[in-house]
Amino acid sequence: MIWEQFARPALFRVGGGDAETAHEWTLHRLAQLSSVPPALSALASKYGTDNPVEVFGVRFPNPVGLAAGMDKNGIALPAWPALGFGFVEVGTVTAKPQPGNEKPRVFRLRESAAIINRMGFNNEGAAGLAARLGTKLPVPLGISLGKSKVTPLADAVEDYLTSLRLLSPFADYIAVNVSSPNTPGLRQLQGREHLDELLGALVKEADGLPVLVKIAPDLTDDAIGEALGVCADTGVAGIIATNTTLARNGLAPVDLSLSGEAGGLSGRPLTTRAREVVSFVHRETGGKLPIIGVGGIMTPDDATRMFDAGAALIQLYSGFIYGGPALVRAAASVRR
Repeated sequence: MIWEQFARPALFRVGGGDAETAHEWTLHRLAQLSSVPPALSALASKYGTDNPVEVFGVRFPNPVGLAAGMDKNGIALPAWPALGFGFVEVGTVTAKPQPGNEKPRVFRLRESAAIINRMGFNNEGAAGLAARLGTKLPVPLGISLGKSKVTPLADAVEDYLTSLRLLSPFADYIAVNVSSPNTPGLRQLQGREHLDELLGALVKEADGLPVLVKIAPDLTDDAIGEALGVCADTGVAGIIATNTTLARNGLAPVDLSLSGEAGGLSGRPLTTRAREVVSFVHRETGGKLPIIGVGGIMTPDDATRMFDAGAALIQLYSGFIYGGPALVRAAASVRR
């Protein structure tokens, strides 16, 4: 209630209402908070939840994680466990530093409880992230890898391998992002030939470190099934379902003026489709391939339904922005 009535409206006014400015302001405040142990302890005592689960050989203190994209460069890592998250995924990071797409590139659709973003993998690069990492977190750390925009598709494998070699010593798992709609040509890597080559190389190089693949909600069932076949053949440890969508279904009328903005849509309009994909993956793999469910988890009931659909873990992004840390605590308390 405090979040909805006071904190969220105040944050949404930062930067004159510009979503990215508010995001960066909040992230840097959390980075400052990360250097104050008493404040972290106070937050952890309020929001921390002990509901452990083991997935792909990694023990998680609770099954709710921070999705990639919130803290791309890992500048506020100690704050996220204190806010109740059972794991944190940083990135998406690329082998080469890049500024991302031109601004404005993030848009709030408030009545739809949604966000459109076309960030374009803005990040400091794999070497920059590696230089920042080192202190062990109290929760597992996932690192999401993407392709540098300037790297041709033909050289994508080596681009991902460069990032993996720099960052694998710090990761509890690696997420392979081939599904963002904001890097030209990236989603072509979800096709069988490209995906087989990429995942085969990454799994081999990872040498036992769990490698997961993040897929798009816009794939057909046949395309998802094909990707799952490649995952089985290459020894992938799990699936992250799903990324943002190019669809614009389920928007409130007042938000339709923003529907033409390019980029991926997240939040409440994605709730049903993300859960459908999780259910399909769970069914197709006989429940043998662990799934991290992400997309439109806006309430504790959404979390319950995502677990019921077959997710072993879940992640929050838009749900955290709209629901705050109370949603993290409530979702982390769901009994699976």
